[in-house]
Amino acid sequence: MKKAAKIFTALLAALVLALAVLLAGCSGDPYVVSIAQTSRSGTETVYTITYSDGSTSTFSVSDGEDGEDVSIQDVYEQYLASTGQTSDDVSYAEFLKTYLTFNTDNTAVVSETLLSTVSVYAEFIVPASGGSSSWYPGFPFWNVGTSSNDKSALYTGAGVIWSMDTSDGGYTYFVTNYHVVFNSEATKKNGDTSETGGGQNIARRLHVYLYGCGQTPGYVDENGDGVADLDSNNFTKYEYGSSAIACEYVGGSITCDVAVLRAPTAAVLAVNADAHAIELADDYYVGQSVFTVGNPDGDGLSVTEGVISVDNEYITLDIDGTERQYRSIRTDVALYSGNSGGGLFNNAGQLVGLSNAGASSEQNINYAVPLPIVRGTVENILHYNDGTARRLTLGVTVSTQNSKYVYDSSTGTGSIVEETVVQSVASSSIASDMGLEEGDILTHLVVNGTEYALERSFDVSDILLTVFANDTISFRYTRDGQSGQSGEYTVELSAPQTI
Repeated sequence: MKKAAKIFTALLAALVLALAVLLAGCSGDPYVVSIAQTSRSGTETVYTITYSDGSTSTFSVSDGEDGEDVSIQDVYEQYLASTGQTSDDVSYAEFLKTYLTFNTDNTAVVSETLLSTVSVYAEFIVPASGGSSSWYPGFPFWNVGTSSNDKSALYTGAGVIWSMDTSDGGYTYFVTNYHVVFNSEATKKNGDTSETGGGQNIARRLHVYLYGCGQTPGYVDENGDGVADLDSNNFTKYEYGSSAIACEYVGGSITCDVAVLRAPTAAVLAVNADAHAIELADDYYVGQSVFTVGNPDGDGLSVTEGVISVDNEYITLDIDGTERQYRSIRTDVALYSGNSGGGLFNNAGQLVGLSNAGASSEQNINYAVPLPIVRGTVENILHYNDGTARRLTLGVTVSTQNSKYVYDSSTGTGSIVEETVVQSVASSSIASDMGLEEGDILTHLVVNGTEYALERSFDVSDILLTVFANDTISFRYTRDGQSGQSGEYTVELSAPQTI
């Protein structure tokens, strides 16, 4: 019989089966501590079972027909035969998800991801008494200049390649945190924004570097006296080097902490023809292994890893002098000054968020903007293409009830689900016109005929990031134990508000 297509031989050298189950027999019998590949001869792979009393036994698994490599299904079947157990004792899914772990090397995934990551440098003019960011982990890379009133400031962060249009004249879009490219202290002398297309508080110049280009910014010193040269406004002149990619500011959202930049794709591929866009994850889970790629201390891109600690947590951040609540992923991934905007990736190299903040007083408590917010905000910015992001305001407040954790044994993951309950409806609002009432339990948001299940209360605001003029929306709900559907609303051009 032909063996399973998923081949395992290349991984078997690192395979360890950690079993904490009792074998057939009474509870006093020795139990399995581990199973590991110990040798290979010809077409057979030998595994050694180690028991709790120190004794061992072995079993062998032969390669398939036509010299095919052994699959994990083969290992499972032979394990059952060797231990006298059946699939009723240990199912294949349990074997994979409960007992199987790998001592894997993440190098290949991380290495591939580096082709989709960039360091970001944002140049501002700030008051001499200011320029120091209250943000962590964002920070000013250089604050230099001789003006008594204003000085140059070069801030650093990280970002990801979101998309690449390789057609003639096409653009590559980069995504980073809004606070990397925004500075509330930037003065009117920030002036020349022609390179970025931004306003007064957006960096006057933006550059990104691909991983491995070997360059970072420096100041101009044409006479070699070791002192930075100044421009006609008495501000430091920076040189970015041939590998720097000058970017234009496309747009951003301060309430989502997401910004989009772009540069001609030809300029990107001229630095590295292998650069490519990131891949987006379908979801993320508590306990999932993740890593981030950032630009700590402006020394170039580097990698740190950990796990997702909390999938949804609200934190307070101050970007422009106003404290706002931000829904975030909490991780124990180490973050440092300059990690802001760096992609947070799962072990498949897929994006699950953007690292953006850390608790400077607490160890291993750091945060990222969740992927649904990143994806929705980017789509929103690109749709409006006027520097802003907007979201429809329905005029309804909601609360949650019956929150619980649901585990899916088929995937080995779990998530929290809750009911979204209408708490109040503003008069003369969109929600009022749709016929929503206090006490309604919202189960689905319907956009242009497509139903989106509402498993968390914040799903509504996430989905509304991708609702635009002329789209139609309605809700499915439960009212007094009966299912119902609200009236349909067609979005007017002026309805979505800047966020």
